[in-house]
Amino acid sequence: MLRSILLTNDQYMSTQINRRRAIQGLAAGSVAFYHGTSSRRVSAAESPNEKLNIACIGVGGRGSANVNGVSSQNLVAFADVDEKRAGGMFSKYSKTRRYTDYRKLLDELGQDLDAIVISTPDHTHFHPAYAAMQLGLHVYLEKPLAHNVWETRTLTEYARKHNLATQLGAQRHAMSNMHRVVELVQSGAIGKVSEVHCWVGGSRGMPSIPNDTPPVPATLDYDLWLGPAQPRPYHPSFCPYGWRFWWDFGTGETGNWGCHILDIPFWALGLKYPTRVKASGPEVDEERTPKAMHCEFQYPAVESRGPVKLHWYHGTPPILKEKGLSSKGNNTLFLGEDGMLLCGFDRLQLLPEEKFADYQRPQKFIPDSPGFHKEWIAACKGAEAATCNFDYSGPLAETVLLGNVAYRAGGFHWDAATLKTGDNAAAQALIKESYRPGWEI
Repeated sequence: MLRSILLTNDQYMSTQINRRRAIQGLAAGSVAFYHGTSSRRVSAAESPNEKLNIACIGVGGRGSANVNGVSSQNLVAFADVDEKRAGGMFSKYSKTRRYTDYRKLLDELGQDLDAIVISTPDHTHFHPAYAAMQLGLHVYLEKPLAHNVWETRTLTEYARKHNLATQLGAQRHAMSNMHRVVELVQSGAIGKVSEVHCWVGGSRGMPSIPNDTPPVPATLDYDLWLGPAQPRPYHPSFCPYGWRFWWDFGTGETGNWGCHILDIPFWALGLKYPTRVKASGPEVDEERTPKAMHCEFQYPAVESRGPVKLHWYHGTPPILKEKGLSSKGNNTLFLGEDGMLLCGFDRLQLLPEEKFADYQRPQKFIPDSPGFHKEWIAACKGAEAATCNFDYSGPLAETVLLGNVAYRAGGFHWDAATLKTGDNAAAQALIKESYRPGWEI
């Protein structure tokens, strides 16, 4: 059995357990956490021309795009619990070592790696990321970073403390239109912004509750897919994909799209942690995510701007009808004292049109991205931090997750420093969830 190596900070500093010794003390079975200094030499950090040794955890679905995104480097190993879903990448990269259990991968190859890419369901983001970080590995992690706020904050702070290169998979951050939106807002095109409305359309959520128990496919390690989540019978309606709409595994459309869309106002306005969160929507279901939701976040004034009220909708915002605006191709509306900015990932419009007919846009001051994955690869090799490193994207992910908490447990005042939800005990219980035996932290 893999045994957890959990040390206090004093023990960590005094024992100086190197990574090889930690790994040698482990055998396959439970969840592994490694503490101690690393003897690994990140050769690529010494020469930007050298390739990183990368392992990828989760290579089917979205994971396949991330594998291809880092394919310029040495792809040392893949881990995936679903042999069928991962089959395309296994065949394409036939010389890459294959694992079912990421813990065995880290056990056997950990000291030879430089970085890791994680593209698993939300509920299995934290454990492999935290274990990899404790081995000194740089991390690319799919959004919404983790399954709860405590996990997100823990990864963010650990990466900062140990100077690890990180990137959250909010790849639309690299789109040139996103840059132009940020430039317009930060240049004062619509004056001081006090309110922003963001949304994603559709009504995905509340899947049917299974009434049968089909056998687990022979190509799937279902127990490992469950990971830290509480046991439940296998069903294809949530594995391999429908998990997104079950609270035990996913974070709904808010978690799915929130980190992409809220990235726009976060970047443009320099948002970080809200102080008040509230939400509304259909009756809360204990197991499944909703088909619609409205969240409201209040951000305090900072030196560069006044207070901001940020709205998130799973559905169409009423303000669009009020102002006669279309949601087609758009997902964000900035309200400024001198006008409005309506935009999406690849379009923008200053309003009212007649006021801005002769407006001269500011000179571009946000440089083009060399490529979202390339940013992270360069950061792993010692270049500047990637644009969605956890110091930036951690608070963004926390905001998304706090919206879900408020929907499920009611509004609350948020103390970001202590991760406290004021006097809302029900909300506090959702900030850090419990894990099933064998996966405890």
